[in-house]
Amino acid sequence: MSRDMQKTEIPAEKLELYERLIRERPHIERKGVDLPYTSVNGHMFTFLSASGALALRLPAEKREEFVTKYKATLFVAHGATLKEYVEVPETLFKNTIELLPYLDASYEYVQTMKPKQQRKTGGGRKKRGRK
Repeated sequence: MSRDMQKTEIPAEKLELYERLIRERPHIERKGVDLPYTSVNGHMFTFLSASGALALRLPAEKREEFVTKYKATLFVAHGATLKEYVEVPETLFKNTIELLPYLDASYEYVQTMKPKQQRKTGGGRKKRGRK
């Protein structure tokens, strides 16, 4: 792991669990330095909060199944409920094999979404000269 990837305040054991999960699916790329996440076509589908909680984006039917089966809740960040994200219970987070089908469902779900347009960078702007 690069030094940049180690700059996070996330508990080391949670970061390792997240990285272990993502390594199981080589086609999924871990992104982010301070707060790790995964995305496809500009749509985020997993992320690890600063406290080390795993958020997983699921389609409605899988989300309902997940919440019922694991007595999970929707993910709350900065006082807002993220309607498509569930908070993965710690016991499941530690069970990579049992969690993988939900990671796969999350990945498949975001692939059905229309790709987001890339933001234009400021590279084309003219610089103002000094007077």
